[in-house]
Formats: sequence, structure tokens, C-alpha cells
Amino acid sequence: MTGDVWTYLASCEKPIILYGMGNGADKILSVFECYGITCSGVFASDGFVRGQAFHGMTVESYAAVSRRLDDFIVVVSFASRLPDVIENVMRIAAERELYIPDVPVVFDGDLFNREFYENHRADLENVRALFADDESKAVFDDIIEYRLSARPDPLFRHTADRADVVKNILSFEKYASCVDAGAYVGDTLAELCSYTAPEFILALEPDVKNFRKLSAFCENRPGFHAVNSGAWDKEEVLTFNTGAGRGSVISAKGKGEVQMTSIDIALGGRSVDYIKYDVEGAEYKALLGSRGTICNFSPDLCVSLYHRSEDIFVLPLLVREMNPAYRFYLRRYRCMPAWEIDLYAIT
Repeated sequence: MTGDVWTYLASCEKPIILYGMGNGADKILSVFECYGITCSGVFASDGFVRGQAFHGMTVESYAAVSRRLDDFIVVVSFASRLPDVIENVMRIAAERELYIPDVPVVFDGDLFNREFYENHRADLENVRALFADDESKAVFDDIIEYRLSARPDPLFRHTADRADVVKNILSFEKYASCVDAGAYVGDTLAELCSYTAPEFILALEPDVKNFRKLSAFCENRPGFHAVNSGAWDKEEVLTFNTGAGRGSVISAKGKGEVQMTSIDIALGGRSVDYIKYDVEGAEYKALLGSRGTICNFSPDLCVSLYHRSEDIFVLPLLVREMNPAYRFYLRRYRCMPAWEIDLYAIT
């Protein structure tokens, strides 16, 4: 594919059928509109078909669409990491021409299309050269190929095992002090505690409902500090789309407010061994708010790179500028679309 999946779909003559409903489908249909792509129907997994409509189209089953049309293209429009769901998608891919487009997690993000790739080719090449091992470079190459083609093969070609990452890249057993930015309900901290007994934990979580569960997790654990705040580059109150679980994000359309702070301010000059950033598109600001800690103490870093199209090159280059001593590794965990991409910066 010399262009990208969007230009291909705009030119093909087969009917295009959407698989799935929800926010992901809304985003994909918005891109369809920009490219003049016609959607000829929508289907859902059998348990979700109740005769409902989506964007004016009756939601069908895959079998019903197959009876109605001899040949069609399937465009998957939802996210999942569940093995049985991915297996079902791959079963359909063996029968039909199928694409799993990658659209930005954040609503205001740029689309990773051919034009975006060409405009940022130099930055992408510079970041690829930073990676310390061949596996990271292979993962990087697959992500670029997948984002342009939306094909399943590069999406699932190189995926990591979490236990292998913890053993061979991170040093959980040695981390005595850590920051968890975007701590959710404490799931990452629970994993860390299965390897070691941290003396100090700073856990930042902006969503009120998540924070209640996080506080319960930290309660009665000496040295664990849960803070109802988002990670940012300064202290500031912002509007916030709360109540979306892991996907609660800063948004101008949010109905609530959230206190933001920088990790440097929250730590007050204290050194830490490890910082994890998974802050739903605010990673750039959160890294800027950690500059002092990163420059002075060189903690190991885990940074999510999938919320914005530019994250895959902007964030590694920012960390490199802050502290050239880091070695960089890239890993991605099995899911669709290309989420769960982590940058590991290790000294």
C-alpha cells in the first residue's frame, strides 16, 4: 500500500461494513466523512445485536451481512485486549478483507496518515536510531506499517510478555521509591508490590471514583501517598471528563474540574527510582513537569506512547533532550488497535 488505508478505502468499490459501535466507530465515521468514504452498514458481535440503530444504520450480525452481501470489506472500530475477541476478529480476517484503523485516543489528535508520516519522517528516523535493541526497532517498524495499512499482520507481529519486560528491562525488585502518574485504582502498584516492598510511593489519579479505590489500596501501606490530582507541568485547575474509568481525560468539554500538579512539585526535591506515565494524552506535559527529577536523579521511566499520533517520536525525543544518559526500549502488548505501547528509558 503506497498511500494509507484511508485513501485505499476511498477508492475501493467493495461495500465497507463497520464492525462495532461506540466512540471508536464515531471517530472512524468522522474520518470516513473527511475522505468521502461510504459506509454501507454496521454489525456487532451476536450478543450485542438487538435490532438497534447506529448513525441511522440498523445493527446487524456478521452472518446477516454475509447473507446480504457476497463480498465486502470489514473495518473494525472498537478496542480490545481480550484473546477471544481478537481470535474472532482474526477468524473474520481469514474470510474477508479486514482493516483495524488506528485513530488517536484523544479527540483532538492528528491522524497518522501518509501525509503525517511524510511530514515527520525525519523525527521518526531519529527516534528509531535511539533504540538499544533490535526488538525495539522491529516493534517500531510494525507500528508504522500498521498505522498506515491498518492490516492485522503488523499489528500482532511483535508483542511483548509483561513478565519478560519486568525481568529483562525494568528492575521492579530494586525500586524502593516510585511515582505512578495515572495510577487508576492501584493495579500497577499491585504488580510492583508483588516483586518488592517499596518504601515510598506517590500515586497521582485525577478521577474521583478511581481515586477512592486507589486510596483504599494505599491505606495501611506505610509510605504510600495517593493524591487526587493529574500529572501536568504546573499547578493548575482544568476541566475534566470524569467517570470514564481508565479513559477519564482532560477535556474542554468536560463537566468537572480537576487539580493538576507537576511531579517535581509533588516530590519536593525527593529522588525516586521509577516513574510510570499513563495519563491519557497528557504525557508531554507530565514529562515537562518531571524535568528536575529526570535531570537530577535519572529514574527509570515507563511512558505510554499511544494516546496521540505524535507521541511515538515527540516523547522519546523529549526524554532524550532532558537526559542523554538513558537507553531506550520499546514494547507493545497484544491488543487492537495499536495501544499499550510503552517506552522504557533506563539508565
